[in-house]
Amino acid sequence: MSIPARTASATRPGFDPDAALARLAAGDRAPRLRHVHEVPARAAQLADWPDWVDPSVYAACAGTGVTSLWSHQREAADLAHAGSHVVMATGTASGKSLGYLLPVLTALVEGSTAPTGRGATALYLSPTKALAADQLARVQGLAVPGVRAATYDGDTPTEERRWIRDHAQLVLTNPDLVHHSLLPLHERWAPFLRRLRYVVIDECHVYRGVFGSHLAALLRRLRRVCARYGASPTFVLASATVRDPGDHATKLVGLPVTPVTGDGSPREAMTFALWEPGTLEPGGAAPLVDDPGEVDLSGETPARRSATSEAADLLAELVEAGVQSVAFARSRAGVEALATSCRRTLEEVQPHLAGAVAAYRGGYLPEERRELERALRTGRILGLAATNALELGIDISGLDAVLLAGWPGTRASLWQQAGRAGRAGTRSLAVFVAADDPLDTYVVNHPEVVFGQPVESTVLDPGNPHVLAPHLAAAAAELPLREEDLAMFGPGARGLLDALVARGILRRRPHGWFWARSDRASDHVSLRGAGDVVGIVEKRTGRVLGTVDEASAHSQIHTGAVHVHQGDTYVVTELDLTTGTATAVRGDPGWSTFAQSVSAFDIVGAQRSVTWGPVEVSFGTVRVHTQVTSFLRRLPGGEVLGTHPLELPQRTLTTKAVWWTMPVGWLAEAGVAEVDIPGAAHAAEHAGIGMMPLVATSDRWDIGGVSTALHPDTGLPTIMVYDGHPGGAGFAERAYEAFGTWLTVTRDTVQACRCETGCPACVQSPKCGNGNEPLDKAAAVRLLSAVLRHAPSTD
Repeated sequence: MSIPARTASATRPGFDPDAALARLAAGDRAPRLRHVHEVPARAAQLADWPDWVDPSVYAACAGTGVTSLWSHQREAADLAHAGSHVVMATGTASGKSLGYLLPVLTALVEGSTAPTGRGATALYLSPTKALAADQLARVQGLAVPGVRAATYDGDTPTEERRWIRDHAQLVLTNPDLVHHSLLPLHERWAPFLRRLRYVVIDECHVYRGVFGSHLAALLRRLRRVCARYGASPTFVLASATVRDPGDHATKLVGLPVTPVTGDGSPREAMTFALWEPGTLEPGGAAPLVDDPGEVDLSGETPARRSATSEAADLLAELVEAGVQSVAFARSRAGVEALATSCRRTLEEVQPHLAGAVAAYRGGYLPEERRELERALRTGRILGLAATNALELGIDISGLDAVLLAGWPGTRASLWQQAGRAGRAGTRSLAVFVAADDPLDTYVVNHPEVVFGQPVESTVLDPGNPHVLAPHLAAAAAELPLREEDLAMFGPGARGLLDALVARGILRRRPHGWFWARSDRASDHVSLRGAGDVVGIVEKRTGRVLGTVDEASAHSQIHTGAVHVHQGDTYVVTELDLTTGTATAVRGDPGWSTFAQSVSAFDIVGAQRSVTWGPVEVSFGTVRVHTQVTSFLRRLPGGEVLGTHPLELPQRTLTTKAVWWTMPVGWLAEAGVAEVDIPGAAHAAEHAGIGMMPLVATSDRWDIGGVSTALHPDTGLPTIMVYDGHPGGAGFAERAYEAFGTWLTVTRDTVQACRCETGCPACVQSPKCGNGNEPLDKAAAVRLLSAVLRHAPSTD
């Protein structure tokens, strides 16, 4: 969230996105350019400087060239100064930080005359350490007299922590630190909390699903501890553009929050292109053709080049043309592969430019990231491959072009990443490169879903019992919970407390509920998940390579699994679920592994149902039983070397799901014979999972699915898609609410795919536990079309 300089100008002649796009689409690559959309320029809406801002704060801002405000900055700053909780939801590089820094810095300066020098304090929360460090550099750059700011996180030296608690006015940290340190040790923070005036929550759109539910519970705990010290801070939230930001922020904070959505910042025009990679042939990358033919369901012949490889080639073209660009990939491994491939291409044509390409992702040391950011600003780096770590507010706006290798998860993220392009006074270019995925395929063939629709609403469930229960236990350990506290945590809190008492976790006394154990309550909660984690340990050195949540460990790091970490390959020699450890040895065996599993589900109860003719659509609670039974070893070309059995326990997940049932006879009339139901339902389930992010802010890996030709609870063919988190994350409920839209785009995607029997772009799934068998693409289209014929006209 940069503080914009109003007088900034382009440092070189204007960038021409049309010429750059013409270069990318030259020759046999022309058919890959599927659509071009022009985003018009937006004029600035200026506002006067508020008279309540302290003169020293104004002088500091004026020293950086900021002497007037944009309309949304003024509106948000006025609301926060008046004590109203507020959320700013405006575009990338729209100066949201100034909207909260004006009231925060003014309060800190005015409070510096107190005997302790801290008449007011402020807490800044961001989802990443890098963003907090970036904001600290910005505050320190303003050099407002009397303001003492510091970052406080897991990397802060012990000797500095006490000084920060005792003397810093502005503490910049993350939710994990608040959960593990500030709240459990709130007595040490008492002087800071007693004067807490503002809590800033940056990039609040990131807090969705289970992560959002955890933050909602954490903020309620924070409010309760603040009240203990007589403080009632004002919450100021900043977000990328999301639908209904006021509702999202209100769910997070648990208090009414006023939204500010009118973006008053100027924006130059942007050319936004949709790009579909070419198909693969023995001779190499071929141009996209109308009918690539049948795709082998074994996965040996990909439908087209990967988005990572295609984006690497495009990035090399842009770097060669002197266009400063960033290419976003979805994973750390993808970022490294993209950067390596781009450098390899440049070494063949312009060797001196290979050093101008770098990777930027989580896992780098802070000084490495800062150096990369400086190299970008100075122009020493022309091409950067990055994860969404660069999406979250780090001050690297102003590039010429952005490539997006695969759908980033939401329209909000798409525009957030695309917004990294654009120099002051010049146009910019953004290119979305489709991956081999149903959603990506749909987007490049239906540009209206990107350019004709608002961004998504975020989903979270503050009342999720699997999330809320451990937070109630943590709250009781911080301060005994009283009857009057329960309203803050929602109507389900009382029942959860009774359950915690019955399990011996809490003890009920006349004055409230108390923590009844000797360990730390906060250690039983992982904010970024809803369960235990398994550590991956290198056998030779004992070094911890990383962690995987326990639910994913069965399929990702089982004994014999090939695991890639930061570009290095390891083989897991043992998975010990009792100790939560997977032991691995470094080395590339030359093959990859794919877990195979069996799944079934029990319907606990439907909360909502609707009838579409003979089809019944439901949303409710289910229990999903999954057991990883074996794994395949597969060569890079797709050949299977063998299948190896595993002895792992069955896992049961109680969660929320959307499901629908269909009579067998009715399906037969629609052209889906009884013998074809398993393949049709399985293919429809896969495609539905792939398209679900279009109607819910989910990722394919957030959700799961099961289909069956005859379910014992329904007595009918049943297809179910469920949230992959205990208690649910809100995604399945959103899909139920948009069921007609969801199934329509799913059917259209499968029907329009140019393969004959199914491919990764329509019905194959990279996470299928049954090896993508059986799948019947044509029967899935008939099944989905039959269901949609009974859709209500208003759906």
